[in-house]
Parts: sequence; structure tokens; C-alpha cells
Amino acid sequence: MLTEVPPRRARLGLPDFPWDTLAAARATAAAHADGIVDLSIGTPIDPTPEQARLALSRAANSPGYPLTSGTSALREALASYLTRRWGAVGLSPEDTLPVIGTKELVAWLPTLLGLGTDDLLVYPTMAYPTYLVGATIAGCRAIACDDLDELGDERPALIWINSPSNPTGQILDMEALKHRVSWARKRGALVASDECYGEFGWEAEPISVLHPSINNGRCNGLLAVHSLSKRSNLAGYRAGFVAGDRDVVADLLLVRKHAGMLVPRPVQEAMIDLLNDHDHVEEQRARYLRRRTMLWPALEAAGFRIEHSEGAIYLWATRDEDCHTSVDSLARMGILVAPGDFYGPAATRHVRVALTATDERVAAAAARLFDAHG
Repeated sequence: MLTEVPPRRARLGLPDFPWDTLAAARATAAAHADGIVDLSIGTPIDPTPEQARLALSRAANSPGYPLTSGTSALREALASYLTRRWGAVGLSPEDTLPVIGTKELVAWLPTLLGLGTDDLLVYPTMAYPTYLVGATIAGCRAIACDDLDELGDERPALIWINSPSNPTGQILDMEALKHRVSWARKRGALVASDECYGEFGWEAEPISVLHPSINNGRCNGLLAVHSLSKRSNLAGYRAGFVAGDRDVVADLLLVRKHAGMLVPRPVQEAMIDLLNDHDHVEEQRARYLRRRTMLWPALEAAGFRIEHSEGAIYLWATRDEDCHTSVDSLARMGILVAPGDFYGPAATRHVRVALTATDERVAAAAARLFDAHG
């Protein structure tokens, strides 16, 4: 007689989800008399633009399956945006593909490309954790490295770059980007450039790998990854896209068709309207700039040094102490931030401070920092 056997569980070797480990610090911050100021997660809190909500309503009657490729109107809007805003040359609608939020693409790209144990993925030393998660899911090797020349004879299959960076806000200049692209092309590596924070350059202007000054007018071996989550407060819609090497985009489309990775038609309609409008992006830039201007001097008054932070929606701060010491100290003031070790061993003495709280909450955090260290 057979006995019951428990079903097999996934054993991917993934770490605990980082933000789940902030429970104790969150509880400390929440106990503050004036309430918590949560600056730990980069989730938008400002209103979704009205044109997105109208588009969503307009397309609400969508009984059929959407196209994996996106509608022709959406792909035209994607190509137009990348050409108009980021200077891409020779990019056609067929070189673009909508995705269900860019985190999904980052996590699944190595798998969608068919990478495995014999393949190497390279990602920045201080980086969004999902780059490594994607390598772990696919079962390929991964190396954190900022200077590709240090890799010697290694021939990576996939190289992630991220400018403006999450978490540091660093913006790579033209020479740095050109070197990475040239290095990768000589070795047959695909470069995936995470440009999701591109609309938020403060002290330098971000450059896309799709710009001819970087790629010599050719998109072979390159993918640019973009999101409407931050620029358009659309994180809840899961609206992103990838563009670049036509053959790679075609391969991704085929796999995604088989896997049923479909961006809902109403979301596609909202993407079209938002990509064709820049006024709402400027409004959001102004919001983040106000918060940045309030928080920067307050953190410095509290003894922090702000490093990089040329772009993106974070301040990368250090007091030259263990990141969890900083987290706990700020939590006692009712301010919750992300410890640097979420972003790799090279970041253990920093904290990431998000600008994603209301003006009132950011002002409260700034006042507490000034009061405690004034």
C-alpha cells in the first residue's frame, strides 16, 4: 500500500526576500510618536496620471487575448519614444517588445535566452538584487564586476549595466558605456542596459546604449530595458519594455508567446498615451527634486556623506559604519531605509534612502534629522 508523499518543492537556492528582513526596524520606526517615514522601498506613491486612467477605462472592454508583441500602435509608440527621447537611430517597431514590468524581464531574461550552467552572467558590484536572482533561476554562473577588463579571458553570455544605478544613483558617462559595449561585442556577449531611471538625471544626463555615440549606429548585441513605473507612477500596471537587437527581440518574443507572457490590452493603451506625453514626467521630476533637496542636507547634518546619487530616486548615504547600525539609528527616529547589504557585499557600509514618500513625510524626516543632530 502506497503512503502519501509530499509534493516536490522548488529548490532554487534563492535567498530570503530582502525587505522581509526589515520587520524589526520597521516596527521600531512605526512606534515613533509622529509615525513612520518609510523611505526603504522605491515604490511610487504619487498619483497615476489621469491620461493613463482614462486609457485604461477606454480599453476596459478587452475580451480577447492581447498580442504578446503588443499592438502595432504600442510598438510604434515605443520606437518613437526611444528615438525622440533617447536618440536611438534606425530603431523600428519590430525592435521593441512590451513586458509585464521590467522586474519580470530582469528575473527571467537569462532563462528566456536559454542560459545555463555553462554560461556566465556579469552584473555590477552594487546592484539591484534581481540580476543575481535571474542568474540563480537559470542556473548560470554569476560574477559581480564593475571593471570588465578584470575578467581576463572570461567570455560572458550576458552583461548587465545599470545607469542611473539602483541603488547608488551613479550615471555612467559616454566613455564608460562605449567601453562596455565594445568589450562585450569583441567577446560575443549580450549587453542588457537597465535604463529604468533614465528620466531622473540630476547632476548628469543619462545616455542610452541605443544612442549612436555609444553603439556606432548599430544595436547588435544590445538590449535597453525601460519602465513606466517610475517616470509615470505606473508600477501597479506592470508596464515596461525592452528594445534593441532585432534578432534577440524576436527570440524573446517567440519564447514569451509560448509562455503566455502577455501585457494586458488596457495597459498597452495606457502605455501609448503616457509615452506620447512628457509633461507628466516633468511634474514627477519636480516632486522628486523637492524631496531630494529636503533630504540631502538633513542627512549630512546627521553625519552622513552622500555618494554618487547623480540620478535615480535615491540618496546613497554612508556614515562609514555597518549599514545595519545606520538602519537601526534612523529607525529610532521613525525613518526606515534600506541597508546597503541588500545590494551586495560591496555595499555593507551604505544605506539607500528613497524619495518615494509624500512631501509631508519627507519634510518630517528632514526635521527629525536636523533636530536630532542640530
